[in-house]
Amino acid sequence: MSVPERAVQLNEANAFLKEHPEVLFVDLLIADMNGVVRGKRIERTSLHKVYEQGINLPASLFALDINGTTVESSGLGLDIGDADRICYPIPGTLSKEPWQKRPTAQLLMTMHERDGTPFFADPREVLRQVVARFEELELTVCAAFELEFYLIDQENVNGRPQPPRSPISGKRPQSSQVYLIDDLDEYVDCLQDILEGAKEQGIPADAIVKESAPAQFEVNLHHVADPIKACDHAVLLKRLIKNIAYDHEMDSTFMAKPYPGQAGNGLHMHISILDKDGRNIFAGDDPRQNATLRHTIGGVLETMSASMAFLCPNVNSYRRFGAQFYVPNAPCWGLDNRTVALRVPTGSADAVRIEHRVAGADANPYLAMAALLAGAHHGLVGRIEPGEPIEGNSYEQVEPGLPNNLRDALRRLDEDEILSRYISPDYIDVFVACKESELEQFEYSISDLEYNWYLHTV
Repeated sequence: MSVPERAVQLNEANAFLKEHPEVLFVDLLIADMNGVVRGKRIERTSLHKVYEQGINLPASLFALDINGTTVESSGLGLDIGDADRICYPIPGTLSKEPWQKRPTAQLLMTMHERDGTPFFADPREVLRQVVARFEELELTVCAAFELEFYLIDQENVNGRPQPPRSPISGKRPQSSQVYLIDDLDEYVDCLQDILEGAKEQGIPADAIVKESAPAQFEVNLHHVADPIKACDHAVLLKRLIKNIAYDHEMDSTFMAKPYPGQAGNGLHMHISILDKDGRNIFAGDDPRQNATLRHTIGGVLETMSASMAFLCPNVNSYRRFGAQFYVPNAPCWGLDNRTVALRVPTGSADAVRIEHRVAGADANPYLAMAALLAGAHHGLVGRIEPGEPIEGNSYEQVEPGLPNNLRDALRRLDEDEILSRYISPDYIDVFVACKESELEQFEYSISDLEYNWYLHTV
């Protein structure tokens, strides 16, 4: 990725400020390792300077734990003097923030070295390097996300979340009621504002469906022929949902498993691949007979265990798994089968795609997509066969084969030789160091359950 030319930069800024004279401020945003959006707020008069010169932010932004503390073992903090790098705008991401009382815009940024080369630890750059491998083959990846989330009350009960009261009935939902239209009506103003806000920001959110838990919903993003842009959309959509919900006196959560006994929040990824003439190379009446599709699936399955730390990056991520919630725990595939890790929908022959069903909504979209595409490319060039598709209930036919905790997942990632051909070993070292630091903090904490079990018993 090269720094955009000055003329292009200024044209975009000029056109936006002319169209929106009411805008007072601009939020400059960049997603960290956890997908948490950070950055700076500037006055509108400074926007031209940002497009011309960029802004400085410390490299340690990409070595922050979930609490926003620099993990020094990453080597990106005190070891380099907590030095700055320069961040440049991402063209096409300048838009208004519809939830702000004072008119404010937002602009996505990406980090570079001082000489203009992309900074290796920016997750967006991690993905760009994988996407470049497809471009070398004259292939284009189409990608889309399905993003699950809960609306929750702004008041917790004993530190635990609870569903919000319906603005219509005043009641808190208790039942699952998957796909129930009436539950959409209960929160219609908030959900409609999410869709309208997405449209205003150029985020291709085309549907919201009720999911299988109280006040849980899924937003479907339309596919785009640029997986990096698809991830931009997912990052910005999460921020939009959080702020729109807050405007409606609710909170939202993308935590993988906020409630025991209820479904977790998933991040389903859809990909297809186009050749240089724009044809879907997965197309065909019988997906099982398409060698290119099979090889792609084979590579993703082979790298899935090593990818788990990117797909499920937090301690809580692994509480989401369970057959009753359609979360796969083994690397397997099938046709129109929601019990498998890789589902191939059997609709139109021209629209054949792969749906990756493992990642949680707490994953960083750039890193999850990078892991998926690394496996896909590996399978394509290596002509890896995936075995036969699973028919019926995969949980009864396939033994669990994916890491079921963060420590094992980090170990698999750190030792894997295939992913390190696609994702810089230097970046893997930074990621593992940060996540091991979080894991250590978690393991040294004492939970309420431990007090309940042991304080007066042993």
